[in-house]
Amino acid sequence: MTRLLTLSILLLLFSCNGDAPSAETEAVNTPGRDPGIVRLTEAITAEPNNADLYAQRATMEYDKRNYDAAIADMTRALSIDSTNIEYHYNLADVYLDYYRSRLALRTLERAARLEPNNVETLLRLAETELTLKQYDEALVTLSEVSKVDPRNPDAYYLLSQALVETGDTARAIKAVEEATEIDPDFTDAFIKLGQLLFAKGLPRAGQYFDAAVAIDPEDVVALHAKADYLRDNDQLNDAIATYREASLADRQYVAGHFNAGLLYLELDSLQPALTEFDLVIKNDPVHIRGFFFRGYTKEQLGQPEAACADYDVALRFAPDYQLAMDGYARLGCKK
Repeated sequence: MTRLLTLSILLLLFSCNGDAPSAETEAVNTPGRDPGIVRLTEAITAEPNNADLYAQRATMEYDKRNYDAAIADMTRALSIDSTNIEYHYNLADVYLDYYRSRLALRTLERAARLEPNNVETLLRLAETELTLKQYDEALVTLSEVSKVDPRNPDAYYLLSQALVETGDTARAIKAVEEATEIDPDFTDAFIKLGQLLFAKGLPRAGQYFDAAVAIDPEDVVALHAKADYLRDNDQLNDAIATYREASLADRQYVAGHFNAGLLYLELDSLQPALTEFDLVIKNDPVHIRGFFFRGYTKEQLGQPEAACADYDVALRFAPDYQLAMDGYARLGCKK
């Protein structure tokens, strides 16, 4: 039975007033017979009109990326209790992760009609409108937020994004500055402000990246943003140090080591570059570009056989990876 046919059957079953889900429906909603889902399915059989049970099972299905079943369960929960705002949020989240942004938008629009003054709903709606490039609609929604909560930092942050997209950078800067003044711990706002100021060539941009890192010195997003700024400002050694800080703060965050390696290559510092790419692969053994650039560094160090071995791994992961194919041909590597 195809997924589409399965979903059609689910929707047909859920349209019945209060009928308990059928055995076929339960089979769809218990992929791999997950014990938690099985227990919820048994509870639903006993209480077929308990909306919260469907919502709980939808959450478990969503966590397993079983999106069709999650949508069916959240839809069922809403058919039982259509006024539950959290159910609307959860369904919208599933739609967004399932690349169905317009359905997420419609879901949040319904939620906004239920509670027109709910700030969280309006912010979620505005963010989705921005995702769909509906900038005028987002500005209207954010205006509604300002009527309810004039000092909401998230509203000013989203407003800055909308203004950037509509070409009004000056007002965007003012909006995100307001967000940082309202919430001095708003890391993303400080990063955005630094990026906007740097794009305009203003020298004070750097202080906002510093402020973002100061909020949490181990925040890899803030560290990486600061490193990007230093790199783009031609402060390469400082950028390398900051990229490495990011990866040292979180060893699973290999982008810091990877970017440090690229900058070492740019500085023709081959041995330090090799060390960084070794760390990338140690922490992420399927990092295709890590294998290629480690191979390229070995090639530059005069180690053709070792370079070929890395190119070979990169091509096993990605047979059409052109840079690795070129390296393979350049060195005459043999399979």
